[in-house]
Amino acid sequence: MAGSQAGRRPTTDRTPPSVTLTGGVVADSPLLLEPDVDAVAVPLAPAGDGDEGPQPRRGAASTAARYGIDLADLAERAGLTGAAGEQHVAQLPRPAGSGITLPWTGLPPRIVLIGVGRSTDTDLRRAGAALARASRGLRRVVTTIGDDAGQSAEQSARAARALVEGYLLAAYVPPSLAAKPPAKPAADLVLLGRDGTRVAAAVAAARTAAAATWLVRDLASTPSSTKNPQWLAEQARSLAGRSGLDVTVRTPRELTAAGFGGILAVGAGSASPPRLVTVTYTPETFAAGARGGTGRHVVLVGKGITYDTGGLSIKPREAMVPMKTDMTGAAVVLAAVLAAAEAGALHKVTAVLPLAENHFGAASYRPGDVLTMYGGTTVEIANTDAEGRLVLADALAWADAELEPDVLIDVATLTGAATLGLGKQHAALYGTDPALVAALRRAGDESGELAWPMPLVDEYDEAVHSTVADLRHVPTDKKIGGGSITAALFLRRFVGNRAWAHLDIAGPARSTADKHEVTEGATGFGARLLLRYLTDLV
Repeated sequence: MAGSQAGRRPTTDRTPPSVTLTGGVVADSPLLLEPDVDAVAVPLAPAGDGDEGPQPRRGAASTAARYGIDLADLAERAGLTGAAGEQHVAQLPRPAGSGITLPWTGLPPRIVLIGVGRSTDTDLRRAGAALARASRGLRRVVTTIGDDAGQSAEQSARAARALVEGYLLAAYVPPSLAAKPPAKPAADLVLLGRDGTRVAAAVAAARTAAAATWLVRDLASTPSSTKNPQWLAEQARSLAGRSGLDVTVRTPRELTAAGFGGILAVGAGSASPPRLVTVTYTPETFAAGARGGTGRHVVLVGKGITYDTGGLSIKPREAMVPMKTDMTGAAVVLAAVLAAAEAGALHKVTAVLPLAENHFGAASYRPGDVLTMYGGTTVEIANTDAEGRLVLADALAWADAELEPDVLIDVATLTGAATLGLGKQHAALYGTDPALVAALRRAGDESGELAWPMPLVDEYDEAVHSTVADLRHVPTDKKIGGGSITAALFLRRFVGNRAWAHLDIAGPARSTADKHEVTEGATGFGARLLLRYLTDLV
């Protein structure tokens, strides 16, 4: 690490709040008498036909009876509607004298009303996120949210997973290198009225997914004064080593010998040289290096630009400010392979992290240069601020040639065009295999990290044609447009005949404000989507 930051605790050691399960109901649970339980949270649904106002749901009646409070009246006075993500904290007063006993004496001093909407997965993630923000700084909070009457075991488990994911994601607090202590995360969570192996497994899955997102956020939030390619490679080595995964870090000498022209050119202008990292998880059901049964090899490639000035095609100052997060794709694939190992995914997974800093200097690559990529393809450079597709092209070509993947997926904060087309809530999804695209879109829908399928328009392929090289990496003809599409068309040239998908996460990877389970700054988008895909893959 650099200078004064060298003694700081690594951000990758952080973990989300705990989640525990317990049986019983609010009316007679001794849990509420424990001194570190600071709040009870109950669900609130929108008014139905014939209702005069929002309706407290399961657990609310026993809470009302134990506290002696009309919760429906409380919700109406607070102006709540029951919409997903609404929250109201009722701070209950303490008695004015020692001889006065109130109905809630000895009970947690806060009742939190949380809107659950129609209790869909999205609604429950938003409810969990609202509860996390309402309980920030508390010790423990007990809730019945998500425990609806008449649920099957599968429905109960699914509800618990969505609620807990939302809670843990919104509990995230960015790491700080400041002298003052960081803000406190949300309270530890207790799900009342739920136990059993199925719900416990769902909660464990939610925790694994949330922890993966926390890791991406932490890595992406680390300042580039600390986070150069070498530092990020060391983090990958340390994290993978703890999980017992295979790790290889290739240095500039090895990259030069193997012909990684794209990664080397992008990193040439920086005092911090590039690296190429691979992390591999092989399930215990398959011998290392062997294949059997239906096991596949999924290779994930993530753009790892630890800082992006734009190179000689320099960015405006304002555009550089968030560029410490331009390595989010690499963080996503690293988190995904670690989480796949924790979740016991059935398929071999390899994460490939091409890491470079796109700076400028005497050795910088230039518009008009021709690079020779891994495998021999030559590329004409038109804009050094389109560096991400160069490091990805090298890594994809190498993965195709050396790793024999059955599935090849890349993830990158690649183009502003994707943000213009789809906004901040959807990734742009491209692919050569319809089944793979459908599976990734389904994983996005289920995880809440949405991806929108986009076309690989063959008529736009002329955008990557060059008169002096095999390819040009960005179009010079502005009549074509479709910048996210033409970037995907360029990458397609480096994947051979593999089933390939490209996720352009430039929009949802960053947020300017907290909203539901998304936090301001680096959002960690993509880790949960890929983990859901990997664990659902048959």
